[in-house]
Amino acid sequence: MKPLTKLLYFICLNNFLEMCMCTSEHDQVLSITVSTQDHVVIMQNVTSHNGTVLWQPASPSYITTNSEVHLYVQSTSVELVTQLLQQHQIPFTVLVENTEELVEMQTRNDSSDPRSGGVYHERYHSLEDIYFWINQTSQEHSDMVKVIDIGSSFEKRPLRVMKLSGRRGAVNRAMWMDCGIHAREWIAPAFCLWFVNYALRFYSHNSEITEMLNNMDIYILPVMNPDGYKYTWTTDRMWRKNRSILKEGSECVGVDLNRNFDARWCTKGASNDPCDPTYCGQYPESEPEAEAVAKFLRSHKDTVKLYISIHSYSQMLLFPYSCSYDEAPNHNELLELAKEASTKIRRYYRNHYKYGAGAKTIYLAPGGSDDWAYNLGIKYSFTFELQDRGRYGFLLPPSFIPQACNEALLAVKITALHVMKNTQ
Repeated sequence: MKPLTKLLYFICLNNFLEMCMCTSEHDQVLSITVSTQDHVVIMQNVTSHNGTVLWQPASPSYITTNSEVHLYVQSTSVELVTQLLQQHQIPFTVLVENTEELVEMQTRNDSSDPRSGGVYHERYHSLEDIYFWINQTSQEHSDMVKVIDIGSSFEKRPLRVMKLSGRRGAVNRAMWMDCGIHAREWIAPAFCLWFVNYALRFYSHNSEITEMLNNMDIYILPVMNPDGYKYTWTTDRMWRKNRSILKEGSECVGVDLNRNFDARWCTKGASNDPCDPTYCGQYPESEPEAEAVAKFLRSHKDTVKLYISIHSYSQMLLFPYSCSYDEAPNHNELLELAKEASTKIRRYYRNHYKYGAGAKTIYLAPGGSDDWAYNLGIKYSFTFELQDRGRYGFLLPPSFIPQACNEALLAVKITALHVMKNTQ
């Protein structure tokens, strides 16, 4: 498009988006195939409109030619967006016809009794229920679980870490795992709860988890972004960032916590626009959640040998670097480890996980916690992107939780056992 034509197009489109009263019965998710640069420009503008939420990729700036875009469209904009795509001959399919039905499915039976065993861990749970479960679990397993409050969120909710240990004396190795850094990725906190339950149930029964707990402490932060997670339950299921306010009356809220760490902070792949989903914050560790995690890991850097951050969706096993295209010094070792985990997941669960260095596998993402942890000295640092690959995306039904968690559990075991054999 010529510059003047492009400008006039944007003005007309924005006016149309604001005035259009066309409605659909339900919010939907579209899978859109972007082929040309003109398509890229159109999609970047459409995804900036407040009637849509970009699922994949994380930001409009990541949309490129020959890529697939997953777009959440509110019911009031469905007809407009689909007509626009048809008008410009941009191919699309409907991934989710009725998002409200999936949200209702995810929140159903939220009040399940934690004492009900496996059923409880096959559901998604509100922040309040997760806090209750953490406290109850630590009381019932006081010989193996210790709760550590490492700080608080912007809205002053506790950042509650569970320290799991075997029934033994002190050891000098540990691993860290955080879940829910992005609020809408509900399968991530679900996995942290699943993992704790599995570790406590099968300690002394499963040789791998027993070896892990007998030889390392395991620090788990089930919800790294409690304000955002709470907001997804009460107000906006698609919210990604935390809920920090730059100043009173600010139009846009929140920082992407996985762009707020000091790893080539706010370079290409992050945004300095507070309204962007990948907004990096005012400075590295400007957010209390990122600052608390960084402070804890700095104080434990001599013992923490493995860092894992749990995300969704896309089924990927990633390692540094995401902030640049440089290879980590132990790139080949990390690659072989991720390959082993991917291969075994495929063998046992018939599911495919891509693997590789973050920037080369998906896109540049500076300011990430895994790169920061790696640069701190934690040479085994990973981001695991759990199910699925887009069919349900962030609205993964509860019936998928068991397999998604078993796949992640297998990857965690493989990496942890390797770390124990190769570190002191």
